[in-house]
Amino acid sequence: MIDLSAKRLNGPVIRLHPNDNVVVARIPVEAGTSIPGENILAREAVQPGYKIATRHLRKGEPILKYNVTIGFAADDMPAGTMLHGHNIAFTEFDRDYAIGADYEPLAVLPPEQRATFMGIKRADGRVATRNYIGIVSTVNCSATVVQNIADHFTAERLAEYPNVDGVAAFTHQTGCGMELSGEPMQLLRRTLAGYIRHPNIAGVLVIGLGCERNQIAGLMAEQGLQGGPHLRHYSMQEMGGTRKSIEAGIAMVKEMLAEANAVTREPCSAEHIMVGLQCGGSDGFSSITANPALGHAMDILTRHGGTAILSETPEIYGVEHTLTRRAASQAIGDKLIERIRWWKDEYALGRDTQINGVVSPGNQAGGLANIFEKSLGASMKGGTGPLMDVYKYAEPVTTKGFVFMDSPGFDPVSATGQIAGGANVICFTTGRGSMFGSKPVPSIKLATNTPMYRRLEEDMDINCGEILDGTASLQEMGQRIFEVILRIASGEQTKSEDLGVGKHEFAPWIIGITG
Repeated sequence: MIDLSAKRLNGPVIRLHPNDNVVVARIPVEAGTSIPGENILAREAVQPGYKIATRHLRKGEPILKYNVTIGFAADDMPAGTMLHGHNIAFTEFDRDYAIGADYEPLAVLPPEQRATFMGIKRADGRVATRNYIGIVSTVNCSATVVQNIADHFTAERLAEYPNVDGVAAFTHQTGCGMELSGEPMQLLRRTLAGYIRHPNIAGVLVIGLGCERNQIAGLMAEQGLQGGPHLRHYSMQEMGGTRKSIEAGIAMVKEMLAEANAVTREPCSAEHIMVGLQCGGSDGFSSITANPALGHAMDILTRHGGTAILSETPEIYGVEHTLTRRAASQAIGDKLIERIRWWKDEYALGRDTQINGVVSPGNQAGGLANIFEKSLGASMKGGTGPLMDVYKYAEPVTTKGFVFMDSPGFDPVSATGQIAGGANVICFTTGRGSMFGSKPVPSIKLATNTPMYRRLEEDMDINCGEILDGTASLQEMGQRIFEVILRIASGEQTKSEDLGVGKHEFAPWIIGITG
């Protein structure tokens, strides 16, 4: 692979690896344009982010980008042809998982050399990046009550509690009409419990209807939760209905606010930062700018003792072997392969889903031919370090370094699982533009290209398009991202927080049947 880390990009196209049979258009390329260094002419107009064949391709020949197969030539094609979904065939192929073959231990800095941020230390030693009161519904039937209680606490009413970031409602669409036992209920309960015990939640109120399958008592017992001043709960049926439940909830939250406000930020090691990695609305530049730059930042973070959580299982499919090769043990590699096989052989078998080939219309318009190509870029967010563990959705993440959590590719669902697992910052790359927030955790949005950043500057925090513009290298951008993470973790507001985005993005993964 060509090292782009310290390189300033210029010219009309980008070659990513000496073995590639494609280059990527950095700017619009007109038909007949001579491609520097490739000794070919573009046979047609090519949009930025799209691929150009650098030599004659035979039907069935692998298409190589970063020296990784992203599909196969659908027909014989001459050099200079634009390549995209119309002429790149999505075909399954064998991959050598070679578990641990490329594993190298991570050189973690000694504690005294690690970066710091201004965090909020909790009594159990965990560190928060934000300070919320949370209200959680056990079932959709209590969602209106939960939302009304949270809505009562306007900015004006919270003005006397300047150290409280807000009162957040966590409502969802399930909790009853589902399997009473087994993985669907376990998944829901561990997701709710992950938010209830999240360090960014200073106090929490859990509200049920009373007759639902996901009973409060069952949730508390299964997840080892104990009621008390910081964890209160009741059912609407016992409380006397909607109005009385809202009034009681408002009163309980008021009682929690004073103590929640009695916090101060203090210097904390970057080892307490746990970043959930997301990408959505990707384009052909995602694998060249924002994703590898974020990967550089995660390499820095993990060297400082922090944690990076890669997720979105359908969006590593096709390149999962690049992760298993870095696994710290056979068991870790096997866990990742088991998750991939569950998706392909059980969960998504025969379904028209992304893991089975076709990416979303926005991704296609951005220059991505199929899931293999999207996965190539998506996997880069985790950096280059060893894979230290693999988790099921919403399981508590306890391992430091680079880890993977099984989740769908749908961003709100995936980020919800990461936050339930303990992520206290979300970093979200996008090439098309994604308006995303995720209370109670700040979400940093990274644009892959400058035109989109300028168009959506109110929503974007970092412009990784500077790499394409030749004004920053990957290495410089990675360092900049790491420094922004430290500032955001210290309390600086993200664009999504300024806009109030994140009220409705709590979305537990719903699996199983509804009966």
